[in-house]
Amino acid sequence: MIMRRALRRSLAQVRHVTPVPPGAARGLVADVYARVERDFGMLAPPIALHSAAPEVMAGAWILLRESLLAEGKVPRATKEQVATEVSQENACPYCVDVHGATLRGLGGRPAASGPAASGPAASGTASGAVASGAASGPGISGSEVSGPSVSGPSVARGPETMAVALTFHYLNRMVNVFLGESPLPPEVPGVMRGGALRVLGAMMGSQARRSRPPGDSLDLLPEAPLPPDLAWASAYPHLAGAVARADAAMTAAGERSVPARVRELVTERLAAWDGKPPGVSRSWADEAVKGLPSAERPSGRLALLTALASYQAGPVAADLGKGDRVLLETTAWASLTAARARVR
Repeated sequence: MIMRRALRRSLAQVRHVTPVPPGAARGLVADVYARVERDFGMLAPPIALHSAAPEVMAGAWILLRESLLAEGKVPRATKEQVATEVSQENACPYCVDVHGATLRGLGGRPAASGPAASGPAASGTASGAVASGAASGPGISGSEVSGPSVSGPSVARGPETMAVALTFHYLNRMVNVFLGESPLPPEVPGVMRGGALRVLGAMMGSQARRSRPPGDSLDLLPEAPLPPDLAWASAYPHLAGAVARADAAMTAAGERSVPARVRELVTERLAAWDGKPPGVSRSWADEAVKGLPSAERPSGRLALLTALASYQAGPVAADLGKGDRVLLETTAWASLTAARARVR
């Protein structure tokens, strides 16, 4: 209970936007909050940070719930391994801590620390994460180790693990922009953080063992068509429904809040991206947006950094200056567009 209260207070750690307080939540925000607490065991800050953009928040929750939490053929521990290793690739220590702790709480063991500890991945094929662990884990059907690759051509995945990878390529970017490096509140002393993470892992592992039926979150958003590049999800109706609804919500957000020239620039850069870090400074993004009208350059810079180097995006988020909803919709669109490019 102490840990759960501490994590709920960690909404105060959200940067650049102000989450809706649980007591003030209404409508779709209140519905999502209630379902997150019921199914995840706590009001997870990576979902709550979206609350100024309710449809985007619903899309993010549907994606997380149906890919990671819902029952399927792939064991939850395998999914947590995918989440942890994708988070390492994306240099997201917050998500590495949460999902590494959950994996340990389920009796698993995270792989040796990767980019989250030492910097972004140098390889464009790492997200396949879990090539060694997930592909050989118990309970994975043959369909889960064949088919399209995740991020790189050498890592074959099936629909369930691909959906987890898509989710965490999205969430890692949002967390890197809006949250700090740890899920633990800053008042937890350094000498106690290891023990606190073990308590978190035990709590999350216990929650992860609960049965959650697939498809239970889909009613939060209207049905949407499944884009061709996400057709790998079609074998699982709850996954197809989740990725289609999330994509529709993020696409609509982009059309509302991201100038068309910015969307075109980001899409072109992602199409040519090899997955490697674009540079140790943000100068590459400044150079890339020079062709945009001056009024669109802050949006272009933020969207590019979120998509290609989210660990660099936090300091420029405040430069957008257009309010919480536009900031969230810009970063959410860029994050999911990048996630789709990384999972194909």
